[in-house]
Amino acid sequence: MKVSIFDVAKKSGLSVVTVSRVLNGVQSVRENNRKKVLDTIKELDYRPNAAARSLARGKTGIIGLIMTTLQDSFFDAVVKELNDVLALHGYFLAVSVSTSISSDGDHYLIQEDRVDGLILLSPVEEDSYILELKRRNIPYVLIDNQKPENDAFSVTIDNFKGGYEATNHLLDLGHTSIAHLCGSEMFRSTRERRNGFLQALQEKALTPFEMVHGDFEIEFGYETCRKWIHDGNLPTAVFAGDDNIALGVINALMEAQIPVPEQVSIVGYDDQYIASQLRPYLTTVRQPADQIGLAAADMLLKRIDGSMKRASSIKIDPKLIVRESTVESKRF
Repeated sequence: MKVSIFDVAKKSGLSVVTVSRVLNGVQSVRENNRKKVLDTIKELDYRPNAAARSLARGKTGIIGLIMTTLQDSFFDAVVKELNDVLALHGYFLAVSVSTSISSDGDHYLIQEDRVDGLILLSPVEEDSYILELKRRNIPYVLIDNQKPENDAFSVTIDNFKGGYEATNHLLDLGHTSIAHLCGSEMFRSTRERRNGFLQALQEKALTPFEMVHGDFEIEFGYETCRKWIHDGNLPTAVFAGDDNIALGVINALMEAQIPVPEQVSIVGYDDQYIASQLRPYLTTVRQPADQIGLAAADMLLKRIDGSMKRASSIKIDPKLIVRESTVESKRF
């Protein structure tokens, strides 16, 4: 039998009115009651009737999400959290994979009668999107945007802190010959992670073994490391711009029978699914996808219901996850 709003009210011990207010994002509901309702909804697997609620509110009941790729397990985790949170509020998530917007500002999700709001996940041409969204008066939130001047409604990660802590971890292990393989320069995260890396070295009066610019791809890490091996000149440690780059470095080293981490320690970034599946398990910097998705959904829902009047931005701290790919330096 299908679970109803009355079942949720009975199970939670609260009124139907309170349950309804939680589902509609009313901010005046007490936090402990809100948590009771959301926990009960999950327990009973209650699915609000989005169509009926949308008609009542004069809304579409759809939130749009534009992202640049599906080949990223970190993005997958963010999207899953967004979908779960928005579903609890009776919204469907419509996903589009797109790297740009047309010259006339047209995109099938950016229409007033198609979505109630829109989320841009790591956008590349964010200025064009924002201009069009403002013109059409569509509430939006950015996740991992590229320009600080667009932080008005955004959820970002403190990538400087992530790069700094990753490098300090290697320094604490006694490494002084540390390379950094950067991702694409178009991404703000690339620049911030590199700045954190350089700051940590500067505090120890050290310079990088080498900084190499490329893409967030396995091939980039592999080819760069192959060159080091060919030249007979390896760093004792590598801070890779993401887990894919780190995996490429590990592949090249293992192919040449150079042990990881005994001869070269490696730190990645993102804590993608593969980081904890392949040996050696990868030391990396985790971006908390659940916190990011929840914060972005909450911000957008507040923009939609009008309770967020002023611009707001949220910066979330990453977390260093120490596994098997880093050890103390043996080179003195």
